[in-house]
Amino acid sequence: MTNTSGTTGSRPVGPDVVRLQGILGVDIDLELLQLALTHRSYAYEHGGIGHNERLEFLGDSILGQAVTVKLFRSFPDLDEGDLAKRRASLVSTVALAEIARMIGLGKYLRLGKGEEQTGGRDKSSILADTVEAVIGATYLSAGPDPATELVLRLVEPLLVDPDRFGAAMDPKTSLQELASSLGLGNPSYRVTEEGPDHDKTFHATVVLQSEDISSGAGSSKKAAEMAAALQAWTKLSGRDGSPRADAGSAAASTTAGSAATSTAADGAAASTAAGSAAVSTTADDAARTA
Repeated sequence: MTNTSGTTGSRPVGPDVVRLQGILGVDIDLELLQLALTHRSYAYEHGGIGHNERLEFLGDSILGQAVTVKLFRSFPDLDEGDLAKRRASLVSTVALAEIARMIGLGKYLRLGKGEEQTGGRDKSSILADTVEAVIGATYLSAGPDPATELVLRLVEPLLVDPDRFGAAMDPKTSLQELASSLGLGNPSYRVTEEGPDHDKTFHATVVLQSEDISSGAGSSKKAAEMAAALQAWTKLSGRDGSPRADAGSAAASTTAGSAATSTAADGAAASTAAGSAAVSTTADDAARTA
């Protein structure tokens, strides 16, 4: 039986891990869940303890199988090519990172100081990898059926919202279309980079009408731009909890966007409650799927 007392054996588990277990709605072993939240940067700074990359490897496979079966059964009229595109979208870094933000996963991560200081809690690649690790931990702890059920609950918000699903598939095009419909013109991207050549992090900012709207990070320029574009689309479409922008309020929306360099943190906080309900009821590999 899974230990839910806040400790696993002699190794203490923080209350945040217990809280996340409740949000996920699955009886996951707390020590395994904590491992799933442990980034390699944290492990390195704490004497080489275990980290989540093996669980991520396992979760990736389970995620792909669950999504494939779901799409096959839900869309009997789609051919192989269309099914493959939809699957690629749902298992992409962009989509998984959005799922992570819906449930506020970033605040539970165990990160090293370097990642903490460079916005790792909202870095799409880290969030997506952690979602896969949590799925892997669920499989090992609760079995294949609960793991599949968790996957389906996590992806459900994307499947039931065609616009959101389209944005997850191609956030830059979706943002361009939405911005045009609001009379905001075409978005542009400002990209910076940091870190050594073998481990660079790229930061992208979406600019509309000379105002910063949102930002995103990734291990490639394209991934960072896609993450920033999805954040901007989420904000302008009102899916971050704020009123949806319209043509009449477009100028006000972009002015407010100048404060949105912290959109990641705001978006995660604003969507945690909604994401928790979605789970309880129901752009790195994004670049490679493009």
